[in-house]
Amino acid sequence: MGMQYDSDQIAKILPHRYPFALVDRIVDGEEGQWAKGIKCVTVNEPFFQGHFPQKHMMPGVLMIEAMAQVGGVAILSLPENEGKLAVLGRVKDARFKRQVTPGDVLEIECHLTKRRGPIGVGECTAKVNGEEASTAEITFAII
Repeated sequence: MGMQYDSDQIAKILPHRYPFALVDRIVDGEEGQWAKGIKCVTVNEPFFQGHFPQKHMMPGVLMIEAMAQVGGVAILSLPENEGKLAVLGRVKDARFKRQVTPGDVLEIECHLTKRRGPIGVGECTAKVNGEEASTAEITFAII
């Protein structure tokens, strides 16, 4: 088993706080290479008040943000990146394949595939019970 971080440890790596802390735990990974995180989706999420009151669904843009945060942990966990930020630069080929609703556990993987100076690319997948919910390629910059 590789990297493992709880929410308190993630908060030391990422600047995101309520209501934008979208990764509850990192369960595996290798610093600077990849990470696997989980997001336990509950009916108490603030976005469910408006998306949608009659049928709760996690917004796709927040699934992308959760993927970016998992990728952020992967790259920012390197000692040389301590205290830096990873900002989202581009989202490519985002696909949404299933609804994510309260009670789902979103399992997110981000594999960092390219890196050139402060710019990097990650291939991300989010699944629920082994079924793909969304996929995307993200580009980030370390600042």
